[in-house]
Amino acid sequence: MSTFFTRFPSLLVTVYIVLFPMAIQAQTSRVSPLPEGFSYLEEIIPNIRIELHYYAENNFIGAPIDGYLAPKGIMTTKAAHALKKVQAALQPFGLGLKIFDAYRPQPAVDHFVRWAEDLSDTLMKATYYPDVKKQHLFKAGYISARSGHSRGSTVDLTIISLKERRAGDELDMGSPYDFFGVESWPDHAELLPEQSAYRLLLKTLMVQHGFNPYDKEWWHFTLSHEPFPDTYFNFPVR
Repeated sequence: MSTFFTRFPSLLVTVYIVLFPMAIQAQTSRVSPLPEGFSYLEEIIPNIRIELHYYAENNFIGAPIDGYLAPKGIMTTKAAHALKKVQAALQPFGLGLKIFDAYRPQPAVDHFVRWAEDLSDTLMKATYYPDVKKQHLFKAGYISARSGHSRGSTVDLTIISLKERRAGDELDMGSPYDFFGVESWPDHAELLPEQSAYRLLLKTLMVQHGFNPYDKEWWHFTLSHEPFPDTYFNFPVR
């Protein structure tokens, strides 16, 4: 074979040109692409920080959540470009965004519902819902059978420092992410002045760039005029 191609080098080049792209296409076709209209946040906003709590164990259940197969931030392309403008507005001040959750597949929401219905599982109660009885999580609006995240244009996020000595440090928002309680309400009265200022900064920039806040979670925003307002997706995060 090698002798044959040595005698006809131009044929070898032709075979390479034809077969190499086919091999690459075959390799990439094994990975399911995102649905049309969705993008990876890292591709739209290369310097954004992603820390998906539901991919790991640092969440209110205390275990990885169904549907999160990789620590990837996914949103509708429209929402990702809007978020890019928020990041750009923060950067001159040495600040940036950290994403806790973005697109959330429906199997993850189903996982939350199963957990909420199991009243015996209170492993993370002291950390995430010390003052709320688990049987009240549905009524209080902390758990639902449907989530705006599954439509792809809702995001949970905070502001971090990008300055060298404090790079990655989260600004003090007055309560942890996913804390179930009045302390997480955006306009909670019992905050330090700087905590209120940081929440207001996040809310102001997100609203300026097309997102609507949620009145029970300072970290939760949904894009106005989202492209899939009635569709709940179930493809995994990977």
